[in-house]
Amino acid sequence: MKKVKEIEKDELRAEYKRSDFPGALVRGKYAKRMSESSNIIVLKPEVSEVFPNEEAVNTALLSLIKLAQKTTGLTKRSTGHAKKLHAG
Repeated sequence: MKKVKEIEKDELRAEYKRSDFPGALVRGKYAKRMSESSNIIVLKPEVSEVFPNEEAVNTALLSLIKLAQKTTGLTKRSTGHAKKLHAG
């Protein structure tokens, strides 16, 4: 007689039924939280092709910020309103 191979507890099944889950299923239960306080930014496909990972994106943006601060006096949260007042 052949032994029936038991499915390991960590192994994923091909199909699941609602009865496999003890609690109620909730669709998108984290969607509201993500939309309110998320720091996820979606890049255009042509931009994401240029940067291999998040570190490359951050490095490029930080370099751009430093350059803008040196050349234009850009400060954190600067709107340009103060420059217009001084210009006359």
